[in-house]
Parts: sequence; C-alpha cells; structure tokens
Amino acid sequence: MARPALKRCVVDYLVRGHHVSERRACRLVKLHRSNRYYRRRKDPRLELRARMREIAQTRVRYGYRRVHVLLRREGWQVGRSQMFRLYQEEQLQLRAKRPRRRKMAVARRARLQARRPNDAWAMDFVADQLLTGRSIRALTIVDVHTPEALAIDVGQRLRAEHVVAALDQLAVQRGYP
Repeated sequence: MARPALKRCVVDYLVRGHHVSERRACRLVKLHRSNRYYRRRKDPRLELRARMREIAQTRVRYGYRRVHVLLRREGWQVGRSQMFRLYQEEQLQLRAKRPRRRKMAVARRARLQARRPNDAWAMDFVADQLLTGRSIRALTIVDVHTPEALAIDVGQRLRAEHVVAALDQLAVQRGYP
C-alpha cells in the first residue's frame, strides 16, 4: 500500500505531465481528493530531535528509554511512546541482537590479492544432472588474477584423490601458485 504523500506526488505528476484532470488522477491513484490538500498540523519537534541525535552520538549504546530519561531530566516534556516514535523516525536504533562469537572460532587472516598470473588459484565443484537422471560433478580450477580456467575435471564421483591428481598435474605444467 502506497503512502498518501507518494500518491499526492503521483497525482501532481499526472496533472502536470499528462494533462489529466485532478479528479481523474485521484481516481486512478485511488486517493481521496480531500487527502490531496491535507497538511499535518503536528509540531515536528525539531529541537527535540536534534537533542536526541546529540545524545545518541555521545552515548552510542543508549536506547530510547535511556535517552528519554536524560531528556526528562533536562526538562523536555515528552511521553515514552512519542519518544519511541521519534527515535525510530530518526533511525537511531541499534541492531537488536549482537552476533555471538564462538570461543573456538579462529580469526581469519586477510585474503592476499593476486598480483600476477599463477599467483593464486581458486577451485570449486559444480554439479549437474544428465537427461537420463544421472548426476555429474565437475571440478573447476581457475587462476584468480586472470579468469582463466586452468583445469576442468568431470566425473560422476570426484573424490579427494581426483582433486590431488588434478592439482599435481597443474603443478607439473605451471608450477605451484
């Protein structure tokens, strides 16, 4: 469902750009004509929003409840539900759940960039199915620096021995990366 403000923009576009009557444009967009002239009378509370942003920048881990308490101490008259709405509109909320880190996880090192051909290889298995229903697998080995396919080994069952044999054959031809 489109927002009324967006629908009002579409109506303006239809009226100006396509010379359609306002009544017809509102009917096309399914917007009641009285909504076209609606203007909010609610105070945008710009000073309060600015102060909320300042607090959120200095105290990064504070949620809307803590920010609400600090603003009340400063003398701002604002309810908790209004505070929550403004906090969300300003997009100050943090991610709800931090990702857990496993204790046993080893930190990965930064990946080295390949600077010349035969500097690094990438390999992957690709699976497909024949018309008869039999499955096949393909081992693809690619040079990272130049997207050149160094080897493609195809078979029904590719085991570790096949991978080692393909890598050894490439090492004989090109040398190890």
